Amino acid sequence: MTAIGRVTQLTVRNSTLGNLQANLHKMSQLQTQMSSGVKINRASDDPSGTADVLKIQGDQKLLAQYDRNAADGEAWLVTVDSALTTSLANLRKVRDLTVQGGNGALGSTSREALAQEISGLKDALLAQANTSYLGRPVFAGTVAAPAFGAGDDPAGAYDYKGVDGATVTRTVASGTTVRVDSDGAAVFGTGDESVFALLDGIVATLRAGGDPSDQLDAVDDRLDAMTTELSSVGARQNQVDSAQSLIAENTITAKTRLGAIQDVDLAQIILDLQSQEVAYQGALGAAAKVLQPTLLEFLR
Repeated sequence: MTAIGRVTQLTVRNSTLGNLQANLHKMSQLQTQMSSGVKINRASDDPSGTADVLKIQGDQKLLAQYDRNAADGEAWLVTVDSALTTSLANLRKVRDLTVQGGNGALGSTSREALAQEISGLKDALLAQANTSYLGRPVFAGTVAAPAFGAGDDPAGAYDYKGVDGATVTRTVASGTTVRVDSDGAAVFGTGDESVFALLDGIVATLRAGGDPSDQLDAVDDRLDAMTTELSSVGARQNQVDSAQSLIAENTITAKTRLGAIQDVDLAQIILDLQSQEVAYQGALGAAAKVLQPTLLEFLR
C-alpha cells in the first residue's frame, strides 16, 4: 500500500504564496529589463553573459585608447610632414639662388641680394627644424628643448639637441607601434655639417665674391635626406590611417557583439510581460479558491 502524505491547509498556503512570489519576481525582472533596455542588470542575472560583457567592455576601452593614440600620432606626423614639405621648398629655392650666384657676371649688389635671401631662407629652415606640436619639438625625439641651437649658440652653433635613438612612438594596435617624430640630425645635419652651416657658407662665399656652385652637391645631399624622410613619414601616415580604419571596424564589431548579449528584444519583453501578468492573475484566482477562508470571513 502506498503511503499518502498529509497535506495541511498551511502547506497549501505556503506553496501557493511561494508560487505567487516567484511569479511576481519574474514580472519584476521583466519590468526592469524593459525599463533599462538591457538583459543583464546584475551579475546574478546571467553569470556567463556578465563575463562576456566585461570582456567586450574591456576591449572597447582598449580600442578607445588605440584610437586616441592613433589620432595623436596622426597629428604629430602631419606636423612633421608640413615642416618637411616647407623645408624642401625652401631648400630648392636656395639651390636655384646658388646656381644664380655662380654667374660670374653678377655685381656686388646682386650678390648681396642673393646672400640676404639665402640667409632669410636659412632662418626659415631653422624655424621649421624647431617645429613643435603641443609644446613638443617634432625633430628632437623625447627632448623637450628645441631641436637645434642658433648660429650664435655658445654651446655649439646649430648643434642637434636631441638624443640619438630616443624616439616618440604611439601604440595603435596590439603589438603595433608607430614612430611619429623625425630624426632632426638625419634630416638637417648637426653643427658644422648641418644645412644651416652650409647655407651660412654659401652666403659668405657670395659676399666674398666667390663661386658658391661647388656647394651644390652638399645642398643636393640635404635635399635627398629631406625627400627620404618625407617618404618615410608618408609611409607611417598610411600605417596610422590603416590602424584607424581597423579600429573603427573593431569598435563597430564590439558594439554589435555587446548588443547581442546585453540588449533586450523590446517586442519580446512586452509579450513575455503580458503573458506573465495573465499567469499571475490566473494564479491569484486559483489561490482564492484553494485557500480556506479566515474565521472572520466564515462568520460573515
